[in-house]
Amino acid sequence: MTYCVGMRLNRGLVLMSDTRTSAGVDNFSVSKKMFTWASPNEYAITIMTAGNLATTQAMISLLEERSKTAEERDPSILRQPTMFQVARLVGATLKEVIAGSSPNGQTSDDQFRASVILAGQIAGGRPTVFLIYPEGNFIEITDDTPFFQIGETKYGKPILVRAYDADMTFDDAVKLLLVSFDSTIKSNLSVGMPIDVLVYENDAFDVGRQKRVEATDEVFQKISTGWSKALKDAFQELPRYTV
Repeated sequence: MTYCVGMRLNRGLVLMSDTRTSAGVDNFSVSKKMFTWASPNEYAITIMTAGNLATTQAMISLLEERSKTAEERDPSILRQPTMFQVARLVGATLKEVIAGSSPNGQTSDDQFRASVILAGQIAGGRPTVFLIYPEGNFIEITDDTPFFQIGETKYGKPILVRAYDADMTFDDAVKLLLVSFDSTIKSNLSVGMPIDVLVYENDAFDVGRQKRVEATDEVFQKISTGWSKALKDAFQELPRYTV
């Protein structure tokens, strides 16, 4: 399991993913789940993955291979005219990998299941985020649905729903997502540190604003303890309720 979030603000995108993979309660490891491509004034693309690790790694490898080999090798993620076309290509590649892995063909509930958050911007379009399903189909983010989650989503979603604001700063959005991740990590062993963070400003066409947040990160620790204390203090201030 994993936990990834792609969020759109008025000023750009904020993306976050954990790095824990597990093959049972006694076999945890760290594996990157955020992958980026960028070219100045042309495109900035980020993919975050959840699900079967072999499936997601094969999908990323296939996308990388098709983008770095000879010019005639198509289709390439880096030569699509719009983010919608990138989403179609990523969805088709994910479906292709799952179908090739499953002896009975691809189904949404088999052991090779995986899902993807695709985010970014291509010159001429606005920054956007897509949620891509194992079947290869996808949906795009809207003002009514301003963030997507994949993996272990239930523990962190209520925090995002309550506090999200499209006008919030990048700094506030990162703190909000860290609270969401902290709650998820405390609730589920299959989600864990470190956390990868990427902030993308509108029309930047750059993915340089990235950071890996370790468990010992001072700011993360303050956010974690501060959030817990704020909840306790809030309960004390609420009106008395007798049963």
